[in-house]
Order: sequence, then structure tokens, then C-alpha cells
Amino acid sequence: MTDAMIPGASEHHGGPGAPISAEQARREQELTDRVVASFANTPGNPRLKYLMETFVKHAHAFVREVRLTEQEWNLWIDFLTKAGHITDDRRQEFVLLSDVLGISMQTIAVNNEAYRDATEATVFGPFFVDDAPLIENGGDIAGGAPGEPSWVEGTVTDTDGTPIPGARIEVWEADDEGLYDVQHTEEQQVYGRAHLFSDEHGGYRFWGLTPTPYPIPNDGPVGKLLDAVGRSPYRAAHLHFMVVAEGYRTLVTHIFVEGDPQLERGDSVFGVKDSLIKTFSRHEAGEPTPDGRQLPPDRSWSSVRFDIVLAPQGA
Repeated sequence: MTDAMIPGASEHHGGPGAPISAEQARREQELTDRVVASFANTPGNPRLKYLMETFVKHAHAFVREVRLTEQEWNLWIDFLTKAGHITDDRRQEFVLLSDVLGISMQTIAVNNEAYRDATEATVFGPFFVDDAPLIENGGDIAGGAPGEPSWVEGTVTDTDGTPIPGARIEVWEADDEGLYDVQHTEEQQVYGRAHLFSDEHGGYRFWGLTPTPYPIPNDGPVGKLLDAVGRSPYRAAHLHFMVVAEGYRTLVTHIFVEGDPQLERGDSVFGVKDSLIKTFSRHEAGEPTPDGRQLPPDRSWSSVRFDIVLAPQGA
């Protein structure tokens, strides 16, 4: 039945739904099969072989399903080229692309399976920096950045409620202007990031800034993509955490601000989980702080509690 018509898309690239001939379908499938077969002799790495074979199958299926035009493919190549050009040691456009397509969150979901009441993971983001300064419990990560002070405290425990002392807690956030320290082109001090360790009772506490919504960098190809599809580049207000403790699964997560209007509008990287939305209580200027810190007399502040529960390694 060489003249049979196979559901797919228009042979004139008119879009999905129109048929193609059986001979055309055979030729397309034959090419996919040959490319998949080219990985048959991958030496000593069955996982790599599996990944490449499966990727080719899905990529070819996409091209065939949408009847991708050569012009569209060239535009995509140009998009990726521009993403590469704008990427440097301060900005990672490919991470942004992965984030806005939900691939980052899907990868996190696959690699952080639900385990009892362990804290949910979310996106890493492109602005983590190694070797953030060490602060003591009760220290300040803000580094003079603009924004409202926020007292953050909680405990680190396992899923049985046993405190985990000595857990390394990395925290980082944007300032009130929506910028991370690494987004500034001029050299300047580190701000909005630090690491600390949970105390002998598993407790931790520090001063940061009340998170505010901000757009992801949208002056590059990813921003143009969001514009083209009518999506907002804004992230819901959040504070980043990464928690590392021996014998436990490393946790990368955020907390979000209850009542933030951006939660209703949508987070551009799909990072919000209901369990991570926390109450940032408001405190008027002059109200005593938990650690007795003296704030300027006209300065309001917030406070939030975030109790972190780690899953065991390999969970």
C-alpha cells in the first residue's frame, strides 16, 4: 500500500494533522533507525548509548510530528548560537532556557523522589556562586544591599524529626532592585549570599532581605522567546537554599512569600511548590528584633520560619 496516507503533518509543512505518504514515512523512519543504530558500538558506557539512542528517537519524532521546516530549524540554530554568545562566567543563558521550558524542574522532580515529609526541591537557578562567605548563626547575608531586613530561622532535621547539627546551609537572593551581585558588570563586594552551619540542635538563623519579585534576565534570546509566546519573565519572590549534610540527600530549594501577587500570575521557571510558600510576618519600625539587633528607627522588617527536613542519601 505504497499510496496509503499516514497521519502526521502536511507534506507542504502546513501543520500537524495532514497525512503523508507511506513511502515518505518509510524514508523518515529509515533515517531515524540508521542514526539510532550508529550508537550500537558505544564502548563501555551503556548509559551513554541509551541516552543518545533515546534522544535521537524523541528529537526525530518531534521533527516529523511538527513537520519542521528548514527555515524553522535555522532559526533554532541561530537562537542557540545567540544563547552561547551571551553566556559567560556571570550569566548562563542555557540554564535560563532550561528553566523557562520547565526542563530544570522536571529533572529535579525525577531526581528528588518524594520521601515522607522531606522538604521539596526546586530549581537551582543561574546565580549560585561557590565560596560564598561564611557567617555565624545570626549573621547578616545582605552585605549592604538595598531592601527590607528579614529575620530567617528554622531547624534542619531528618524525616524522623532528629536534629542534624553541622549541616552546611548556602543561602542567596536578589536585592530589592531584583539583581544578584553577579549581575553587576563592575567589580564590587559580594552581597545577598553566604553560608552557615546548623548548630548542635539543628537550628539556624540569619538576617537577609525580604524577597521581592523580579524578572529573569530578559535582554537575550530567552527573553525574546518569552515575548514571542506572551509569557511574563517574572519570578515569584523567593530566597534560595542549598543544604548539604553527610548521609543525606543534598537539598536545593527556595521559599516563597505568601501573598505575593506573582504567585497568581505564575513563576517564569515553574519553581513554586505550595509547601514552600511561607508566611513572612510584617513588623513595624521600632518593634524589637529576635536577636536584639538595633535597626534604624524608621526601618520595618519581616520574619519567617523555614524548617528543613532532609531525606536520607539514596532515598
